[in-house]
Amino acid sequence: MKVENKFFIKTYGCQMNIYDSSKMAEILLNMQYKESDNMQDANLIILNTCHIREKAAEKIYSDLGRIRKIDSQKNKILIVAGCVAQAEGEAIFERAPYVDIIVGPQSYHDLENLLNKIKNEKVKNIMSLDFTDEEKFDKLPNIISKKQISSFVSVQEGCDKFCHFCVVPYTRGPEFSRKVEEVFRESLSLVSNGSKEIYLVGQNVNAYHGLSSDEDEFSLAKLIEHISKIKSLKRIRYTTSHPIDLTEDLIKLHGSNSKLMPMLHLPVQSGSNKILKKMNRKHSREEYIEKIRELKKYCPHIALSSDFIVGFPEETEEDFNQTLSLVREINFAQSYSFKYSPRPGTPASLKKQIPEEIKSKRLRILQDILSQQSLEFNNNFIGQKILVLFDKKGKFSNQILGKTPFLQSLYIEHSDETILGQILEVKVTAASYNSLKGVLV
Repeated sequence: MKVENKFFIKTYGCQMNIYDSSKMAEILLNMQYKESDNMQDANLIILNTCHIREKAAEKIYSDLGRIRKIDSQKNKILIVAGCVAQAEGEAIFERAPYVDIIVGPQSYHDLENLLNKIKNEKVKNIMSLDFTDEEKFDKLPNIISKKQISSFVSVQEGCDKFCHFCVVPYTRGPEFSRKVEEVFRESLSLVSNGSKEIYLVGQNVNAYHGLSSDEDEFSLAKLIEHISKIKSLKRIRYTTSHPIDLTEDLIKLHGSNSKLMPMLHLPVQSGSNKILKKMNRKHSREEYIEKIRELKKYCPHIALSSDFIVGFPEETEEDFNQTLSLVREINFAQSYSFKYSPRPGTPASLKKQIPEEIKSKRLRILQDILSQQSLEFNNNFIGQKILVLFDKKGKFSNQILGKTPFLQSLYIEHSDETILGQILEVKVTAASYNSLKGVLV
């Protein structure tokens, strides 16, 4: 009796990894595998990994150990993909020799070939870590396997900024922009399959400079305008952005394009000019604030989110206080904050490190302020009517979840699942720092 091939993918980290996992799933479905939501039920397991912080990287090895324990017959094919694969390479085989394949984020288009080597040639410990962005996108299957209301489309990969805390230039390679027609075709296919919202994603997405078929260079703003022509597409978002690539045409587009949602994730990392310089961020506090002023001039109701790192080497109390003052000045709708985590091979990892207890204290202070700002932002919507794109069922029966234009999660108590994929008006009745509750109008 032929064994049914099933795969399970666990995704860690950013939206780019979510996109990459969806593409690996399409490759496997094309190979007649079936997707399983149960790791124990699968005979092929892929861990699509994140290397942005030490804790995230070490979690991979914990998960590998757990997988090893449940695989009593030792007959599963185990693949480590993503940025940990790219950064650590052979070291993964040394720590976990039972891993079959290591594949980097620019090489997973070769997944079918790698699997055939394992199965047919009985080879062990295969590694593929080449930087081949253009080849990757040319070879990916042009199929849409799942119907999704919100979908990711990779438009740009890699980064040339070399921030001193970040591994992305080393794990994802130099900046690369996909061709305009490729992005448009993929977006059109997703919308034809039911997507109402497209997230354009990249490590530094607003550095996009893709070429059209007639060699015309498109900025991200021009690309968004082009994709907006897809009639059934209702919402467009993009992430993640670097402040120095937030160009005037993109800023103005937030005020003129109704499909571009009024929510921007624009990481600043620190409010101290000294620390920004040591991070090699290539912008100042004042330049960041000016970008926000320009955005609000063209789109007064735009909401903002950011990333913050506390405890970066040489950060003093005064530097930290400057971060707090920036947070209070901008007033973010939501944000993500982390203790600085030294990453091997980055310049900041060689500097004298701030004690963990100081990092933890600063993080608690910052997160308290950011949580309060998120709560105040959400509370402002109580009693207001807002348009919500409903995209999935909730954890509880008779609960349906959706997203507001400002990317707030909103749930209603409702049993009719036919509203999934619709944009409906909702009156907000309650709020917490991370979600809203409402009723259909």
